Amino acid sequence: MPPIVTLTTDFGLRDPFVGVMKGVILGICPEARLVDLTHDIDPQDILGAQLALESSVPFFPVGTVHLAVVDPGVGSARRALAVQSGGQCFVGPDNGLLSFVFKTPAWTAVSLTAGHYRRPHVSQTFHGRDVFAPAAAHLARGVRLEHFGPPVLDPVRLDLPAAREEGGALVGEVIAEDRFGNLITSLMAEGMARLAGGATVEVEVEGRGLGPLKGFYADGEPGVPAPIIGSQGRLEIFVREGSAKAILGARRGTPVRARVS
Repeated sequence: MPPIVTLTTDFGLRDPFVGVMKGVILGICPEARLVDLTHDIDPQDILGAQLALESSVPFFPVGTVHLAVVDPGVGSARRALAVQSGGQCFVGPDNGLLSFVFKTPAWTAVSLTAGHYRRPHVSQTFHGRDVFAPAAAHLARGVRLEHFGPPVLDPVRLDLPAAREEGGALVGEVIAEDRFGNLITSLMAEGMARLAGGATVEVEVEGRGLGPLKGFYADGEPGVPAPIIGSQGRLEIFVREGSAKAILGARRGTPVRARVS
């Protein structure tokens, strides 16, 4: 099967940056199949990119290479990484973007220092083109991880916020929003199930009661915020035919609480 390389960036699509990276990859590995996860990450939003990757990686086959470039420290002393875990590879800056990979039982990381697997001239402002894209392409071709540079045992970790138990409730926060205005939270489905123990769980956002979980979007009332377990396995707040973000005025960090009614 031809190798798969996914791309996740904050580059947007107005400028040619994404296309140039694809050109570099195809010049090295012309048989690669390129999959755009998203290029609409907010500028410099490392946590947002990590969430997008974390929720997508399980749906790709063994052998996939995931290239992620959200890199406020481009050109600085921050390391460039290639990581192998669970039969997949990850390429990106050592700024916390790949933290979710380091939670897996077995991972191996190296610093991308070998000049042979970079472009001859490395721009200090476009490592996506000159460092990360070539590395991803060579990994897709089958080059072994250890050829790219020395091992890294202390990668930067920037974990996504997690929920906690507090006074018999599960407490967390909004960590992201999607283009529909749905609010994605740090409360996970398994934590909600443990809390419920077969009982009904009700959700509050910044003290505003939203009632129990809905089974599907159409189960909500138009214009009324409601909770649901979304496709990422996280508690989400939605508004049928509307935007939960707009109606609740919520943003990243807004408190969310779930409790047994």
